[in-house]
Amino acid sequence: MTARLRVRVTPRGGADRVEGFRPDGEGGELLRLRVRAAPADGEANAAVEALLAKALDVPRSRVRVARGGAARIKTVEIEGLETAEARARLAAGG
Repeated sequence: MTARLRVRVTPRGGADRVEGFRPDGEGGELLRLRVRAAPADGEANAAVEALLAKALDVPRSRVRVARGGAARIKTVEIEGLETAEARARLAAGG
């Protein structure tokens, strides 16, 4: 099982934090994240993976940016969780 979440990342956001789900304007939702890292050399993507691993209480090795590596909107995959469980954990504050 693999959870897939669409996220919108704000690099250089002053803090590493999960801001919650927001409408994406297309009938879906995006998980909004802020990371301190700059969007260079994969630093922001690594920060996104670490932030979500901590928030979801899963090993860092199970979280990866699957699509959108150079974009603000990304698809992140989390091995070992269903999407509904990942969303519930994030909604509960991690």
